[in-house]
Amino acid sequence: MDYRTRQVGDKKVLEMNLTGKPFPPAIEESEACMEQVILAIRKLRKLDLLVLIERRIREYDERQTGMLVELANSIDSLKLSAEEVRPSGCTIGEEWVEFAQMISRTAIRDPIGAYVELKREKRWQEIEAGREVYSNYRKWRFHYVKILTGLIETFESLQLIKLVQPLLEGYKIGDRTVYRRIFRPSVRPNFTFTKLMAQYPAGEEIDSYKVGEADVTIIRKPEGVRLFYHILPPEFKLSEIEYSIIEKIKEGLIAYKPKTDEMVDPQAIRDAIYNIAADMIEEEAHNRRIKLDKKKLADIITRETVGFGVLELLLMDAHIQDITINAPLVNPVFVYHADAEDCETNIFPTYEETQSWAARLRLQSGRPLDESNPVLDTHIEFGQVRARVAAITKSLSPFGLSFAIRRHRAKPWTLPLFIKHGMMSPLAAGLISFFVDGSRTMLVAGTRGAGKTSVLQSLMTEIMRRYRIITIEDTLELPVRHFMELGYNIQPMKVRSPIVGVESELDAAAGIRTSLRLGDSALIIGEVRSKEAIALYEAMRVGALANVVAGTIHGDSPYGVFDRVVNDLGIPRTSFKATDIILVANPIKTADGLHKARRLVQITEVRKHWEDDPLREHGFVDLMKYNAKTDRIEPTKVLLDGESEVINSIAGRVRAWVGNFDEVWDNIELRAKIKQRLVEVADSTGKPELLEAGFVVQSNDIFHMISDSVSQELGAADAKEVYVRWERWLGKNI
Repeated sequence: MDYRTRQVGDKKVLEMNLTGKPFPPAIEESEACMEQVILAIRKLRKLDLLVLIERRIREYDERQTGMLVELANSIDSLKLSAEEVRPSGCTIGEEWVEFAQMISRTAIRDPIGAYVELKREKRWQEIEAGREVYSNYRKWRFHYVKILTGLIETFESLQLIKLVQPLLEGYKIGDRTVYRRIFRPSVRPNFTFTKLMAQYPAGEEIDSYKVGEADVTIIRKPEGVRLFYHILPPEFKLSEIEYSIIEKIKEGLIAYKPKTDEMVDPQAIRDAIYNIAADMIEEEAHNRRIKLDKKKLADIITRETVGFGVLELLLMDAHIQDITINAPLVNPVFVYHADAEDCETNIFPTYEETQSWAARLRLQSGRPLDESNPVLDTHIEFGQVRARVAAITKSLSPFGLSFAIRRHRAKPWTLPLFIKHGMMSPLAAGLISFFVDGSRTMLVAGTRGAGKTSVLQSLMTEIMRRYRIITIEDTLELPVRHFMELGYNIQPMKVRSPIVGVESELDAAAGIRTSLRLGDSALIIGEVRSKEAIALYEAMRVGALANVVAGTIHGDSPYGVFDRVVNDLGIPRTSFKATDIILVANPIKTADGLHKARRLVQITEVRKHWEDDPLREHGFVDLMKYNAKTDRIEPTKVLLDGESEVINSIAGRVRAWVGNFDEVWDNIELRAKIKQRLVEVADSTGKPELLEAGFVVQSNDIFHMISDSVSQELGAADAKEVYVRWERWLGKNI
């Protein structure tokens, strides 16, 4: 038997190569396989993990391996000599010796079957002993019953037998169904590192859908506080021919050497590998005269060679928002699902795989990740998938590599999409649109996972395409490429991370000062979290930024933002007054604590009259605030009565609005009405693409052009006339 042991950390692992064996390479499926495993374990005595290798690799965890080790070490106590079974002078019971020998042989292949046979034999012998007329026969039978009882007690001391006791009613000898309930190995093809629990856990199916070629099932396990996310990738459903072809092509790709331009562009490498694999698959199909799914197999090869393996399928799932991989790698991957919320998955990354991911992230980002630089902030991007990755390793993470991945929506969020999902009301969307056009300075605040970056994206879609946009990020999260495709004049800037600096990168403060030399532009800051805030507020105070300025910041309230900016980041109190609007987004939890929804909870203006403490001196004035009873952000009396200083400041620069709050309010409501109408039409026509950035940006452009046209014709941008003409345009373009 081809096997070896190796040490992985403090675990002793037995690896058995069963390639070419005439039985299924799975304990739960095959008596012959179980026998080979038990015989190997008997020689080792001590073991922590068992790995069976064939086309698919099965790994049995410590609990399952422990049961096998216990069984292997008990085999000797199940072997009885003929004299023990049939004492000297006994003239009956030749078949007893044969039965006892059969039990010791069967225990290696089918211990559950051996135990059931023992129980049945004991019952029968007890009945026969009671019927015996001759005292010697009765004595010998009861001796045999005592031997059987000892064997039964040995079996019942085994953890395996204890677990299956409730499952033995109606058990048929040779049936492996019970073994499948107990032994549930993680499974992976031998060309991938990912371990995966292919079998479904016990529970109620909540939902199922497909992610490309992968099958996803959401399961509620009994007594579980979180749901179970089960994914079965196409890698785990291949035929034997497909397996052999993938292995052959992977070996052929080892000789491929990427070009220089491909090395700096991960997507170029992916495209090159995909095309080579597709050609080789086509050639194999022609030579073997079989039909192959070229795209499916080429996608698998690309993922498993230059990609991130099964992790990519999680990132392709539009429902997934967060992915967590903790060290040490004893637990599964955890995800946050838009519908199922916090979920455990059936995916178990391996040490080799996480090391491969770390190397790929270092190469793509140009940033270090080692014990001297134990934190790496970067991003993953392939196809339409974008995600932010935070990786930590020793010395910060004592047990090694760990990853937190925030998946971004493939397309930018828009205000109508937020209305659709209940994040904000139409009026809030209209007010935000008004502030963007009014070139205000805005900070989007919230806790982690509140949707700050998503709200920031929606603000960007409200900027007219006539203006230039400069984005500044230390980790690329904003969908800049998509905005470029939409025709925006946009320049991204990548700056040094404040957590672990890379000397070749400019710091964020230098990036902001550089942006001022690039001409009049809207400035979007990915996150205000360090000393770059000083440069930002300097620029805002001297009026160097004539267009909208927006960024995200951690804080759960307007005062929390003030405290962070002034006390943590060292911005003078007077400089903080350059902030016009604070938008606060936070998760709202249900009373049971099991569910949460993202909501915009405050739109607050920062007034300028205070001196020391804006909270005590009424420097923060809410324009809209979340109402938990209605689950909706609602206008305050200040907004409805026209007492907003920011709105009046914007109106003071528009001749038609000076001193006429009704006209200003009509404009805000008009914007709200248009965005609400987009949601209604998208729902009624079954065209969700009307809420995506492409159409929303086009709608915004048309709104501005119609407003200008109506203003020139009528002397003012009459809201009713603008809406009529806009709706006429909408009807022609859906």
